[in-house]
Amino acid sequence: MKLVTFDDGKVGRIEGDRVIQLDVPDMRTYYERGQEAGETGESFALADVRLRAPIVPKKFFHTAGNFQEHHEESKNVNWSHPVLPWIVFFQNVDAIIGTEENIVYPPDGLTNEVDYELELAVVIGKAGKFFSPEEAGEYIAGYLIFNDITARDIQREEMKSGVFSLSKGIDTFCPIGPWIVTPDEVGDPHELSMALRVNGETRQESHMSKMSVTVQEVISHYSPMGYSPGDILSLGTVSGVAGFSDDPMSLYLKPGDTVECEIEKIGVLRNKVVAADVPAAV
Repeated sequence: MKLVTFDDGKVGRIEGDRVIQLDVPDMRTYYERGQEAGETGESFALADVRLRAPIVPKKFFHTAGNFQEHHEESKNVNWSHPVLPWIVFFQNVDAIIGTEENIVYPPDGLTNEVDYELELAVVIGKAGKFFSPEEAGEYIAGYLIFNDITARDIQREEMKSGVFSLSKGIDTFCPIGPWIVTPDEVGDPHELSMALRVNGETRQESHMSKMSVTVQEVISHYSPMGYSPGDILSLGTVSGVAGFSDDPMSLYLKPGDTVECEIEKIGVLRNKVVAADVPAAV
């Protein structure tokens, strides 16, 4: 099943080319109520609705370092700290946008190195903490695509303290979507192919089987912090980011670019980069 948030915040499930509206105020409430919701009796043509970010979670667990290939490519740059396994921080949920919404390029002076990072993310279905990898599957309620937009020049400075924050939490830097796909439609998440394109050119192309750890191990590892229904946990990016390439300045995003993130069985998350309509900071 594919679950969507659409138009002015309605919640629904996709059935063929229609969206069946569910009787629940928002997607997070849907999970807090145990993933149970009746239908309102209203349905809409999928082509006629505007998809929004499928959910705004209470917590967004941003994990990194789960793909060895991304760790290896990070050696191309002279950072103060390597991209090691078991990195975690919290994402700014106010920066979340949905598919077809614009990534706003910050005003001049804040950053000149806006990068992309394709990731699969898990939606947590129920509250829990301190559980094993063998139990982690019980907490997976769905999957969505996450594009971890990053200001690399800011990140390089933040790396000196080992903390990521502003570089990844700038407004609109958190595209997710296009919908939440339930586990029964996905099967084993480690069998999914994934690709990111900028203006039709493939920049990242990999496979979830290349994770250094398993999805279940990642979910279990961070469970001591405690999960709430509807929380999101990202799973890290693959190789091919602009910032770790031989010529990053030629590959960084700029206004006018269109970024497409595609993961097998999930769909395509598409966003355009636009210039900020606010003056540069003085």
